[in-house]
Amino acid sequence: MTEAYVALEDGRVLEGRGRAPGTARGELVFTTAYTGYEESLTDPSYEEQVLTFSYPLIGNYGVREERFEDDRVHPRAALAKEFTEDVAEWLESEGVPAVDHLDTREVVTTIRDGGAMKCGIAVGEDVTEEDAKEQLEACKAMSDHTEIGEQVSVDEVEVYGEDNDGETVALVDCGAKGSIVDSLLARDAEVHVLPHDASVADVEAVDPDVLFISNGPGDPVNFEQTIHLVEEFVEDTPVAGICLGQQIVAEALGGTTEKMDFGHRGVNQPVLDLASGQVVMTTQNHGYTVAEPGEHLEVTQINVNDDTPEGIDGIEYDVITRQYHPEANPGPEDTLDFFDDVLAMADSRSEQAVPADD
Repeated sequence: MTEAYVALEDGRVLEGRGRAPGTARGELVFTTAYTGYEESLTDPSYEEQVLTFSYPLIGNYGVREERFEDDRVHPRAALAKEFTEDVAEWLESEGVPAVDHLDTREVVTTIRDGGAMKCGIAVGEDVTEEDAKEQLEACKAMSDHTEIGEQVSVDEVEVYGEDNDGETVALVDCGAKGSIVDSLLARDAEVHVLPHDASVADVEAVDPDVLFISNGPGDPVNFEQTIHLVEEFVEDTPVAGICLGQQIVAEALGGTTEKMDFGHRGVNQPVLDLASGQVVMTTQNHGYTVAEPGEHLEVTQINVNDDTPEGIDGIEYDVITRQYHPEANPGPEDTLDFFDDVLAMADSRSEQAVPADD
C-alpha cells in the first residue's frame, strides 16, 4: 500500500491509503454532496483547498468530461473514505494527490468543531509524516492568497454566443463555473468573459446590458479591481453576482464580508425567500459571507440553518445577487430562474433607456 499522510493544523497526523502520489497543502474543507464529484473537483472555487468528500464512495458512476466545470482539477488534494479506480486515475493524471481509507466522519467533525484549517498532504512510496508536516508549515491562510484571482481567471476576453439575439453580458471571471456561461447562453445571451482584473475601458468596450460578477475562490477583499468595476458601473448598468460575486458586490456598495467557520459546501442547503416564504434547496461552495449588506442593498433570502444572507437586491440600484449556485450543477434545479430575473432586469433597463416616439 502506498503511504499517505495528512497533517492537520491541530497537531494530528492522519494515515490513509495513497491513491494518487504527490505533496500538497491547502485549506481543509468538506462537501456533503453525494453526487457531483466531477463538478466539485473542477470547480475553480476550490482553488488552494484540500477537498474532503463526506459521502463514503466517490466515483461510482465514472468520470465524464462533459460534466466538468473547468478544464482542470482545482483542489490541491482530495480525501475520501474510498475512491474508485476511475477517479484515482483521473486525479493522478492531473497531478493531484489523493488519499482514501480515511475516517472521513472524523475529518468532517474536526472541521465542523474547529473550523476550516490548514493541512499538509504527502503521498508516495517513500514519504513520511515529516513530509506532510513540512507541507503544513508552508501552508498559507486563504486570505493571504492575495493573487488567487490570477490562478483561476481567463487571461483575455472570450466571447460566446455572438449569434445570439438576447442581452449582452460582461461576465467578470473570478473563477467562473462553465455552467454559468451555459445558463446564460441557453437564454440567448451574448456572453463576454473578462479577466478578474479587467479595466473600466475593457467593460466599456463590451457595452454590456448587465455586469455579472462570477463565483471564485478566496477572500473577496483581495479582488480590488473587480470591486472597483462594480463601483464604476452600478449607477448606469445592472449588476448581478453569484457566490463570491455577491460578496464583491456587497464590498463595493458599502457592505462588509467575513470568513465563516467552515462554510457551506454541498447540494442540500435550504434557502428561505423572505418575501414569498418559499424554501428552495441549493448547491453551495463558499467559505466567506456577507456580514452587513450596507445601506444600498437589502437581504432578500437567508440560509435556513444559520440565517446568513443568500440573496441580496439593490435598493436604489438594479442589483441582484445570490450566494448559492443557481446554475445548479450538479443540482438541484430549484433556482434556475435567477438567470431569467437577471436578464429581465437588464431588458427592463434597456427599455427605459429607449426614448419615446414623438
